[in-house]
Amino acid sequence: MGLKRRAALALMLGAALGLGACGKPAGQGGSSGSGVQLGGPFQLTDQTGKPVDQGLLKGKWTAVFFGYTYCPDVCPTTLQTLGSASDLLGARAKNFQVVFITVDPQRDTPSQLKDYLSSSSFPRGVIGLTGTPDQIAKVAGEYKVYFQKSGSGANYSVDHSSAIYLMNPHGDFDSVIAFGLKPEDIRDQIAKAMGKQG
Repeated sequence: MGLKRRAALALMLGAALGLGACGKPAGQGGSSGSGVQLGGPFQLTDQTGKPVDQGLLKGKWTAVFFGYTYCPDVCPTTLQTLGSASDLLGARAKNFQVVFITVDPQRDTPSQLKDYLSSSSFPRGVIGLTGTPDQIAKVAGEYKVYFQKSGSGANYSVDHSSAIYLMNPHGDFDSVIAFGLKPEDIRDQIAKAMGKQG
């Protein structure tokens, strides 16, 4: 598939799954009932500087969210909501993790991610991932995530898709968690998915 066609597909799916300008409210996302496959292999670096790949998605239910640490509203709000949803899962939370993948690798170094994700209002044990611009573009393409730098200078922002991707313990895509849901609704969606797989 050519680069222009991939970019058009990413824009189309981004519109369907909700975009966040990290400064503007994002639209609602929806479940992928179209048979679209999301996710795939990646090589990234976590907030401790350790190289990781898609294998970290195996063994637990995972909420994958793309954003960046300089985001003023959508990203911290989403992470706080995921933290609350995880708490509401109770004992089932031991089988759930959150992975935050930056769309701003220029500023989001491992140490920047580590500092940012240490907030007590974010999910316990959240894994932050960064990489080279090419690595981030590749993983964003695997998840059909739209992102685009906006503005210039040190204070630029990054427009990006705001949906959360729920992956099953095999590392396969299960469903989209729409932006703007309450923690209770997210908890219910995750618990229902967990129940489907026994």
